[in-house]
Amino acid sequence: MKLKIYTSGFLAIILLLCACKKKPDDNCENSPDWIIPSCEVFDGGPGKDGIPSVDEPNFSLVADVDYLSNNDLVIGVYMDGQVKAYPHPILNWHEIVNDVVGNVPMAITYCPLTGTAIGWDRTIEGEVTTFGVSGLLYNTNLIPYDRKTDSNWSQIFLKGVNGELASRRIQTYPVIETTWDTWKKQFPNSEVMNTSTGFGRDYDLYPYGDYRSNDNALIFPISNDDSRLGRKDRGLGVLINNQAKFYPVDRFVNGTFEVVSDYFQETQLVIMGSQEMNFVVVYESLLPDGTELQFAAVESEDNSLVLMEDQEGNQWNMLGVAISGPRTGERLNAPESFVGFWFAWAAFYPNPEIF
Repeated sequence: MKLKIYTSGFLAIILLLCACKKKPDDNCENSPDWIIPSCEVFDGGPGKDGIPSVDEPNFSLVADVDYLSNNDLVIGVYMDGQVKAYPHPILNWHEIVNDVVGNVPMAITYCPLTGTAIGWDRTIEGEVTTFGVSGLLYNTNLIPYDRKTDSNWSQIFLKGVNGELASRRIQTYPVIETTWDTWKKQFPNSEVMNTSTGFGRDYDLYPYGDYRSNDNALIFPISNDDSRLGRKDRGLGVLINNQAKFYPVDRFVNGTFEVVSDYFQETQLVIMGSQEMNFVVVYESLLPDGTELQFAAVESEDNSLVLMEDQEGNQWNMLGVAISGPRTGERLNAPESFVGFWFAWAAFYPNPEIF
Protein backbone atom coordinates (compact mmCIF):
# COMPACT_ATOMS: atom_id res chain seq x y z
CA MET A 1 0.00 0.00 0.00
CA LYS A 2 1.36 3.40 -0.91
CA LEU A 3 1.43 5.89 1.93
CA LYS A 4 2.15 9.57 1.44
CA ILE A 5 1.72 12.33 4.00
CA TYR A 6 1.06 15.99 3.42
CA THR A 7 3.39 17.89 5.70
CA SER A 8 2.49 21.10 7.50
CA GLY A 9 4.84 22.84 5.08
CA PHE A 10 2.82 21.70 2.08
CA LEU A 11 -0.38 22.82 3.76
CA ALA A 12 1.18 26.20 4.39
CA ILE A 13 1.94 26.49 0.67
CA ILE A 14 -1.68 25.69 -0.19
CA LEU A 15 -2.93 28.33 2.23
CA LEU A 16 -0.45 30.84 0.85
CA LEU A 17 -1.72 30.19 -2.65
CA CYS A 18 -5.24 30.86 -1.43
CA ALA A 19 -4.14 34.32 -0.37
CA CYS A 20 -2.58 35.14 -3.74
CA LYS A 21 -3.88 35.96 -7.19
CA LYS A 22 -1.67 35.22 -10.14
CA LYS A 23 -2.14 37.37 -13.21
CA PRO A 24 -1.70 36.38 -16.84
CA ASP A 25 1.62 37.34 -18.37
CA ASP A 26 0.96 40.28 -20.70
CA ASN A 27 3.63 38.93 -23.04
CA CYS A 28 2.18 35.43 -23.13
CA GLU A 29 1.13 34.05 -26.51
CA ASN A 30 -1.67 31.50 -26.47
CA SER A 31 -0.68 28.08 -27.71
CA PRO A 32 -2.59 26.57 -30.67
CA ASP A 33 -2.33 23.23 -28.86
CA TRP A 34 -5.03 24.40 -26.43
CA ILE A 35 -8.66 25.16 -27.26
CA ILE A 36 -8.84 27.49 -24.25
CA PRO A 37 -6.49 30.47 -23.74
CA SER A 38 -3.31 28.77 -22.59
CA CYS A 39 -2.13 32.04 -21.03
CA GLU A 40 -5.01 31.62 -18.57
CA VAL A 41 -4.02 28.07 -17.62
CA PHE A 42 -2.06 28.15 -14.37
CA ASP A 43 0.10 25.67 -12.50
CA GLY A 44 -1.64 25.13 -9.17
CA GLY A 45 1.57 24.25 -7.33
CA PRO A 46 1.57 20.53 -6.39
CA GLY A 47 2.28 19.39 -9.96
CA LYS A 48 0.88 16.48 -11.94
CA ASP A 49 -0.53 13.85 -9.58
CA GLY A 50 0.73 15.95 -6.67
CA ILE A 51 -2.89 15.74 -5.59
CA PRO A 52 -3.36 11.97 -6.00
CA SER A 53 -6.55 10.44 -7.31
CA VAL A 54 -8.00 7.50 -5.42
CA ASP A 55 -8.08 4.57 -7.79
CA GLU A 56 -9.07 1.82 -5.33
CA PRO A 57 -11.72 3.37 -3.08
CA ASN A 58 -13.13 1.47 -0.12
CA PHE A 59 -16.64 1.77 1.26
CA SER A 60 -18.57 1.32 4.47
CA LEU A 61 -22.28 1.12 5.20
CA VAL A 62 -23.92 4.29 6.50
CA ALA A 63 -24.31 2.82 9.99
CA ASP A 64 -20.55 2.19 10.21
CA VAL A 65 -19.44 5.73 9.24
CA ASP A 66 -18.17 7.72 12.23
CA TYR A 67 -15.83 10.30 10.72
CA LEU A 68 -18.40 12.67 9.19
CA SER A 69 -20.21 15.59 10.81
CA ASN A 70 -23.86 16.23 9.98
CA ASN A 71 -23.02 19.37 7.99
CA ASP A 72 -20.29 17.74 5.88
CA LEU A 73 -21.25 17.60 2.21
CA VAL A 74 -21.36 14.36 0.24
CA ILE A 75 -21.75 13.52 -3.43
CA GLY A 76 -24.37 10.87 -4.15
CA VAL A 77 -24.54 8.61 -7.20
CA TYR A 78 -27.07 5.99 -8.30
CA MET A 79 -26.44 3.50 -11.09
CA ASP A 80 -27.81 0.03 -11.85
CA GLY A 81 -29.45 -0.21 -8.43
CA GLN A 82 -26.31 0.72 -6.50
CA VAL A 83 -26.18 3.90 -4.38
CA LYS A 84 -22.86 5.37 -3.26
CA ALA A 85 -21.72 8.54 -1.52
CA TYR A 86 -18.36 10.31 -1.77
CA PRO A 87 -17.71 12.77 1.09
CA HIS A 88 -16.19 16.21 0.55
CA PRO A 89 -13.66 15.72 3.39
CA ILE A 90 -12.02 13.03 1.23
CA LEU A 91 -12.56 14.73 -2.12
CA ASN A 92 -10.98 17.95 -0.82
CA TRP A 93 -7.66 16.10 -0.67
CA HIS A 94 -7.93 13.90 -3.77
CA GLU A 95 -10.32 15.63 -6.23
CA ILE A 96 -10.80 12.51 -8.35
CA VAL A 97 -12.05 9.06 -7.40
CA ASN A 98 -11.94 6.37 -10.08
CA ASP A 99 -14.63 3.82 -9.30
CA VAL A 100 -17.31 1.51 -10.70
CA VAL A 101 -20.92 2.25 -9.76
CA GLY A 102 -23.26 -0.57 -10.67
CA ASN A 103 -21.62 -1.74 -13.87
CA VAL A 104 -20.47 1.71 -14.97
CA PRO A 105 -16.81 2.76 -14.78
CA MET A 106 -17.08 6.29 -13.42
CA ALA A 107 -14.80 9.01 -12.14
CA ILE A 108 -16.11 11.39 -9.50
CA THR A 109 -14.31 14.61 -10.41
CA TYR A 110 -14.40 17.33 -7.78
CA CYS A 111 -12.84 20.78 -7.68
CA PRO A 112 -12.77 22.28 -4.16
CA LEU A 113 -11.95 25.72 -5.57
CA THR A 114 -15.13 25.91 -7.67
CA GLY A 115 -17.23 23.56 -5.54
CA THR A 116 -18.13 21.40 -8.55
CA ALA A 117 -18.60 17.62 -8.49
CA ILE A 118 -19.45 15.72 -11.69
CA GLY A 119 -19.67 12.04 -12.58
CA TRP A 120 -17.53 11.27 -15.64
CA ASP A 121 -17.62 8.20 -17.88
CA ARG A 122 -14.25 6.44 -17.76
CA THR A 123 -14.76 4.61 -21.05
CA ILE A 124 -13.02 6.47 -23.88
CA GLU A 125 -13.08 5.08 -27.41
CA GLY A 126 -14.16 1.70 -26.06
CA GLU A 127 -11.38 1.47 -23.49
CA VAL A 128 -11.75 1.99 -19.74
CA THR A 129 -9.22 4.44 -18.36
CA THR A 130 -8.69 6.48 -15.21
CA PHE A 131 -8.41 10.21 -14.66
CA GLY A 132 -5.78 12.04 -12.66
CA VAL A 133 -5.20 15.57 -11.40
CA SER A 134 -2.99 17.46 -13.86
CA GLY A 135 -2.10 20.18 -11.36
CA LEU A 136 -3.33 22.80 -13.85
CA LEU A 137 -6.27 25.17 -13.44
CA TYR A 138 -8.40 27.25 -15.76
CA ASN A 139 -10.81 29.80 -14.30
CA THR A 140 -9.54 28.38 -10.99
CA ASN A 141 -11.15 25.06 -11.96
CA LEU A 142 -9.73 21.55 -12.04
CA ILE A 143 -8.10 20.27 -15.24
CA PRO A 144 -8.12 16.45 -15.11
CA TYR A 145 -6.08 14.34 -17.51
CA ASP A 146 -6.90 10.87 -18.79
CA ARG A 147 -4.31 8.15 -18.44
CA LYS A 148 -5.19 6.62 -21.82
CA THR A 149 -4.01 9.52 -24.00
CA ASP A 150 -2.61 12.01 -21.46
CA SER A 151 -5.05 14.61 -22.78
CA ASN A 152 -6.09 17.48 -20.53
CA TRP A 153 -9.78 18.17 -19.89
CA SER A 154 -11.72 21.09 -18.46
CA GLN A 155 -14.01 19.86 -15.70
CA ILE A 156 -16.68 22.57 -16.04
CA PHE A 157 -16.41 22.85 -19.84
CA LEU A 158 -16.90 19.05 -19.92
CA LYS A 159 -14.50 18.51 -22.78
CA GLY A 160 -10.89 17.93 -23.73
CA VAL A 161 -8.89 21.14 -24.01
CA ASN A 162 -5.41 19.93 -24.92
CA GLY A 163 -3.92 16.80 -26.45
CA GLU A 164 -5.24 14.01 -28.63
CA LEU A 165 -8.79 14.37 -27.30
CA ALA A 166 -9.04 18.16 -27.49
CA SER A 167 -12.66 19.21 -28.20
CA ARG A 168 -13.96 15.73 -27.29
CA ARG A 169 -16.96 16.04 -24.99
CA ILE A 170 -17.07 13.85 -21.92
CA GLN A 171 -20.15 11.78 -21.08
CA THR A 172 -21.45 12.59 -17.62
CA TYR A 173 -23.78 10.95 -15.11
CA PRO A 174 -26.13 12.64 -12.64
CA VAL A 175 -24.91 13.22 -9.10
CA ILE A 176 -26.52 14.99 -6.17
CA GLU A 177 -24.86 17.00 -3.42
CA THR A 178 -26.25 17.36 0.07
CA THR A 179 -25.25 17.15 3.72
CA TRP A 180 -24.32 13.96 5.49
CA ASP A 181 -27.32 14.47 7.77
CA THR A 182 -29.71 14.57 4.82
CA TRP A 183 -28.01 11.75 2.95
CA LYS A 184 -28.00 9.21 5.78
CA LYS A 185 -31.71 9.81 6.42
CA GLN A 186 -32.60 9.47 2.73
CA PHE A 187 -30.36 6.52 1.88
CA PRO A 188 -29.55 4.60 5.09
CA ASN A 189 -28.59 1.46 3.17
CA SER A 190 -26.12 3.12 0.81
CA GLU A 191 -22.36 2.65 0.65
CA VAL A 192 -20.11 5.53 1.71
CA MET A 193 -16.49 5.98 0.72
CA ASN A 194 -14.29 5.63 3.80
CA THR A 195 -10.90 7.02 4.77
CA SER A 196 -8.98 3.85 3.82
CA THR A 197 -7.64 5.51 0.70
CA GLY A 198 -4.04 4.30 0.81
CA PHE A 199 -2.86 7.83 1.58
CA GLY A 200 -2.10 9.54 4.86
CA ARG A 201 -4.33 12.59 5.08
CA ASP A 202 -6.01 14.41 7.92
CA TYR A 203 -9.55 14.17 6.57
CA ASP A 204 -10.82 16.19 9.52
CA LEU A 205 -8.87 19.17 8.19
CA TYR A 206 -10.09 21.40 5.36
CA PRO A 207 -6.91 22.24 3.41
CA TYR A 208 -7.89 25.68 2.05
CA GLY A 209 -8.28 27.85 5.14
CA ASP A 210 -11.28 30.18 4.98
CA TYR A 211 -11.70 29.82 1.22
CA ARG A 212 -15.28 28.49 1.37
CA SER A 213 -16.53 31.28 3.61
CA ASN A 214 -14.49 34.20 2.21
CA ASP A 215 -16.52 35.54 -0.70
CA ASN A 216 -13.58 37.55 -2.05
CA ALA A 217 -11.00 34.77 -1.92
CA LEU A 218 -9.96 33.49 -5.34
CA ILE A 219 -6.66 31.79 -5.99
CA PHE A 220 -6.41 32.57 -9.70
CA PRO A 221 -8.07 35.04 -12.09
CA ILE A 222 -11.40 34.28 -13.72
CA SER A 223 -12.44 35.37 -17.19
CA ASN A 224 -15.83 36.78 -16.15
CA ASP A 225 -16.80 38.06 -12.70
CA ASP A 226 -20.58 38.40 -12.35
CA SER A 227 -21.66 40.40 -9.28
CA ARG A 228 -25.38 39.57 -9.42
CA LEU A 229 -24.81 36.97 -6.67
CA GLY A 230 -22.07 36.38 -4.14
CA ARG A 231 -19.07 34.58 -5.61
CA LYS A 232 -19.37 31.65 -3.24
CA ASP A 233 -23.15 31.33 -3.38
CA ARG A 234 -23.87 27.63 -3.96
CA GLY A 235 -26.44 26.44 -6.41
CA LEU A 236 -27.31 23.96 -9.10
CA GLY A 237 -26.40 24.97 -12.63
CA VAL A 238 -28.36 23.45 -15.51
CA LEU A 239 -26.75 23.31 -18.93
CA ILE A 240 -28.92 22.85 -22.05
CA ASN A 241 -27.81 23.79 -25.60
CA ASN A 242 -24.68 25.30 -24.02
CA GLN A 243 -26.88 27.80 -22.14
CA ALA A 244 -26.87 27.84 -18.36
CA LYS A 245 -29.39 28.57 -15.65
CA PHE A 246 -28.49 28.78 -11.96
CA TYR A 247 -30.72 27.68 -9.10
CA PRO A 248 -29.31 29.00 -5.78
CA VAL A 249 -29.80 26.67 -2.83
CA ASP A 250 -30.90 29.56 -0.62
CA ARG A 251 -33.91 30.31 -2.86
CA PHE A 252 -35.68 27.14 -1.69
CA VAL A 253 -36.93 28.39 1.66
CA ASN A 254 -40.65 27.54 1.62
CA GLY A 255 -41.14 24.65 4.02
CA THR A 256 -38.86 21.67 4.54
CA PHE A 257 -38.45 21.27 0.79
CA GLU A 258 -40.06 22.54 -2.39
CA VAL A 259 -40.97 21.12 -5.77
CA VAL A 260 -41.30 23.66 -8.56
CA SER A 261 -41.78 23.52 -12.32
CA ASP A 262 -39.67 25.54 -14.73
CA TYR A 263 -39.11 25.86 -18.47
CA PHE A 264 -35.63 26.40 -19.86
CA GLN A 265 -34.33 26.07 -23.41
CA GLU A 266 -37.61 24.47 -24.55
CA THR A 267 -37.27 21.82 -21.85
CA GLN A 268 -39.88 21.27 -19.14
CA LEU A 269 -38.12 20.77 -15.81
CA VAL A 270 -39.03 19.85 -12.26
CA ILE A 271 -36.74 21.13 -9.52
CA MET A 272 -36.68 19.82 -5.98
CA GLY A 273 -34.73 21.86 -3.44
CA SER A 274 -34.31 22.81 0.19
CA GLN A 275 -32.17 25.37 1.94
CA GLU A 276 -32.81 23.59 5.23
CA MET A 277 -31.71 20.20 3.88
CA ASN A 278 -29.07 21.76 1.61
CA PHE A 279 -29.78 20.29 -1.81
CA VAL A 280 -31.18 21.10 -5.25
CA VAL A 281 -31.85 18.51 -7.96
CA VAL A 282 -33.43 18.80 -11.41
CA TYR A 283 -35.16 16.37 -13.77
CA GLU A 284 -37.12 16.51 -17.00
CA SER A 285 -40.91 16.40 -16.61
CA LEU A 286 -41.54 15.01 -20.10
CA LEU A 287 -40.97 11.26 -20.27
CA PRO A 288 -39.62 9.45 -23.34
CA ASP A 289 -43.10 7.97 -23.93
CA GLY A 290 -44.53 11.50 -24.28
CA THR A 291 -46.18 11.65 -20.85
CA GLU A 292 -45.78 14.99 -19.09
CA LEU A 293 -45.80 14.49 -15.35
CA GLN A 294 -47.00 17.10 -12.86
CA PHE A 295 -45.22 16.91 -9.53
CA ALA A 296 -45.97 17.99 -5.97
CA ALA A 297 -43.93 17.66 -2.80
CA VAL A 298 -44.90 14.93 -0.35
CA GLU A 299 -43.18 13.61 2.77
CA SER A 300 -43.19 9.98 3.80
CA GLU A 301 -45.15 8.92 6.86
CA ASP A 302 -42.07 8.96 9.10
CA ASN A 303 -40.96 12.32 7.60
CA SER A 304 -37.57 10.83 6.70
CA LEU A 305 -37.84 10.76 2.90
CA VAL A 306 -38.03 13.65 0.48
CA LEU A 307 -40.37 12.70 -2.30
CA MET A 308 -42.27 13.98 -5.31
CA GLU A 309 -45.66 12.59 -6.25
CA ASP A 310 -47.20 12.85 -9.72
CA GLN A 311 -50.71 12.64 -11.11
CA GLU A 312 -50.31 8.91 -11.82
CA GLY A 313 -49.64 8.17 -8.15
CA ASN A 314 -45.91 7.55 -8.52
CA GLN A 315 -43.56 8.70 -5.77
CA TRP A 316 -40.04 9.70 -6.72
CA ASN A 317 -37.00 10.13 -4.45
CA MET A 318 -34.16 12.67 -4.62
CA LEU A 319 -32.32 10.50 -7.13
CA GLY A 320 -35.24 10.72 -9.56
CA VAL A 321 -36.17 7.05 -9.03
CA ALA A 322 -39.79 5.96 -8.66
CA ILE A 323 -40.02 4.03 -5.38
CA SER A 324 -43.77 3.38 -5.55
CA GLY A 325 -46.61 3.54 -8.06
CA PRO A 326 -47.06 2.16 -11.59
CA ARG A 327 -43.62 3.37 -12.69
CA THR A 328 -41.70 1.83 -9.76
CA GLY A 329 -38.05 1.39 -10.70
CA GLU A 330 -38.09 3.92 -13.54
CA ARG A 331 -35.76 6.89 -13.41
CA LEU A 332 -36.40 10.42 -14.61
CA ASN A 333 -34.06 11.86 -17.22
CA ALA A 334 -31.75 14.54 -15.89
CA PRO A 335 -30.36 17.41 -17.96
CA GLU A 336 -26.67 18.23 -17.68
CA SER A 337 -26.40 19.78 -14.22
CA PHE A 338 -24.14 20.04 -11.19
CA VAL A 339 -23.74 22.09 -8.04
CA GLY A 340 -21.03 24.75 -7.85
CA PHE A 341 -20.13 28.24 -6.72
CA TRP A 342 -21.83 31.06 -8.60
CA PHE A 343 -18.55 32.61 -9.76
CA ALA A 344 -17.56 29.38 -11.51
CA TRP A 345 -20.79 29.01 -13.45
CA ALA A 346 -20.64 32.68 -14.49
CA ALA A 347 -16.98 32.39 -15.54
CA PHE A 348 -17.52 29.42 -17.85
CA TYR A 349 -21.01 30.27 -19.11
CA PRO A 350 -21.29 34.09 -18.98
CA ASN A 351 -24.63 35.72 -18.17
CA PRO A 352 -26.49 32.62 -17.01
CA GLU A 353 -30.13 32.99 -16.08
CA ILE A 354 -30.87 32.99 -12.34
CA PHE A 355 -33.92 31.27 -10.90
